[in-house]
This record gives sequence, structure tokens and C-alpha cells, in this order.
Amino acid sequence: MVLLLLFFSAVMLLILSFLLSLKVGMARISWHTIFEALFSGTGDSKEHLYIRTLRLPRAVLACMVGAQLALAGLLTQIVTKNPLASPHVFGINAGASLAVVTGMLLFPAASLLSSIGLAFAGAMLGALAIWMLSGQGAQQHVMLALAGIAIHFLFASLTEGAMILNQYNTESMIFWLAGSVNHASWQHIQLLAPLLGIVLLLVVLLLPSLRTLALDDEVAIGLGTRLKGVRAFAMILVVLLAGSAVAICGPIGFVCLIVPHVARAMLGSGSPGVLLTLTMLLGSILLLLADVMSRLISFPFDSPVGIVMALIGAPVFIYLARRQGGKG
Repeated sequence: MVLLLLFFSAVMLLILSFLLSLKVGMARISWHTIFEALFSGTGDSKEHLYIRTLRLPRAVLACMVGAQLALAGLLTQIVTKNPLASPHVFGINAGASLAVVTGMLLFPAASLLSSIGLAFAGAMLGALAIWMLSGQGAQQHVMLALAGIAIHFLFASLTEGAMILNQYNTESMIFWLAGSVNHASWQHIQLLAPLLGIVLLLVVLLLPSLRTLALDDEVAIGLGTRLKGVRAFAMILVVLLAGSAVAICGPIGFVCLIVPHVARAMLGSGSPGVLLTLTMLLGSILLLLADVMSRLISFPFDSPVGIVMALIGAPVFIYLARRQGGKG
């Protein structure tokens, strides 16, 4: 009963956040006009077109990207057994950003699909570099964190250097690098939706193996789990989730770190499937509300949603780091 109430509340909050995203913005639009644009196929007014072509895809994209980043963060923490792990902290997002920026500079006319492909390549490069540097043994989870932070700063520095050396071609990249969903279109959603659906199907198939990752390695191996294969496959899913999100919206930080902790705190204990579902719901809610807040910072102009996430995420990260350090 408590679990049903929790999910009902999360779904209601998601719907309210979605509607708030449609309401808040430079143009003032009534609730009546919003519901007409959503549920009536006859309206062709300027306000209806504005909602359907600008605000609605922006809200849908924020939902999808928030869910993707939260799920990627949870999978990273499960695989590494590190509560402070995330694609952003581990340098996967930075690798994707470096690849996309390099592609933008070398091939300005490249398609969105090409950018997504480059993001996958960059994210995979970052993941492989971290995994190789972390080594093996009992301290691997510590080395993963150290290697991830080092790779993150290396790739971020290379990205900034590339932009400085090509400063006349980088005006459009600055907003993207801060993390933003304000350029959303239905084309972005059409590219992202099939990928998200495939990854979710693979995650569902992987659930039995994810349950065993919470156990000691010796116990998991004794139960027949191929740890290396499961971890490698899960990290490939993380690369797909984080890489596609970065390619479209830029490196939005801290969603993948904060949300899994909030979901665990709300659930207490539960099956991985329930935790994954709640994590995705909370990720969508957080990014929707952060996007709404980003419109109010310098109203009536938009600000990158990454700024809001940094303001929220940095204090939370410090708190989590101090708490985990105290436990250690």
C-alpha cells in the first residue's frame, strides 16, 4: 500500500511538473489554451502552434533525458558499488562532449545522427580509459573514482582548449556545453525514443543479473553470474543512455548522481525493478523542475538548465561525499 502511494504521488508530481513546464515561459498562455492545444485537434491559433512546436517537445525531451541520466547513474552505482559514481563524475559525459565538440568544429554541417554517433564513441572511449586505469583487486572501486575524475578533467580541458583555438566557431556551443533543453524539437524525440525503448528492454532482461551484483563477488560467482560480462554489458547501456543525452542536450550534470540516492531513501529497500522505475520517474521530475527554474533566473530569457543542476547538485555531492567518508 505504501509503495502504491509512493508511485501514485511520483506520477502525479510528474504530471504537475510537465504541465508547469508547458505553462512557464516568455509568452503568457492560459491553462485553457494549453489544454486545448494538448487535447483538441482543431485549434490552429498561434498559441496552439507555439505550445505544440516549442514547449511540448521541450517538456517531453526533459522527461526523457532526465529518466535516461537517472537510470545511467543508478546502473553506474550498481556496477561499481560506489555510491558516488555517475557518468558525469566518471568522465563518460566529458568524453561524449569532447567527441561532439570536435565533430562540430571539424564538420559544422554534420547531422544530428552523426553527433549522436560521435557521442557514443567519446563516451565509450572515456569508459574504456577509466576501466583500464582502475586495475583489479579490492581497491578497484576507489581507483575507478580516481581514474574517472582524472579522465573527466582531462577531457573537459581538451574540450575547452578546442573551443579556445576555434573561438570564432564556438558561439553556438557555449549554451550547449552548459546543458540545455530549450532547443528541443520533435526530431530529437524521434531519434531518442527508439534508443530509450531498446535500452529499457535490455535493462529489464538484465534485472536478474543486477540483483546478484549487490552481493559479494564470490557469492555472485558461486550463483553462476558472469560478473565481467554483466558489468561490461551494463556499462555499454550506460554509454548509450549518457551518450545520446549529451549529444542532444549537452553534459547536464548531477541528475545521474542525486536521483538514485533520493530513490533509495524513499524506498528503503526493494527490488531493482522497483528502484529503476522510481529512479526514472524522479529523474524526469527533477529535470522538468530544473528547466522551469532555468527560465526564471533571467526572465524573460532562458538560461541553461545545467546551471540550475549545478547549483542543486554541488551541495548535495559534498554532503554525500562527507557522509560516505564518515562511514568509511
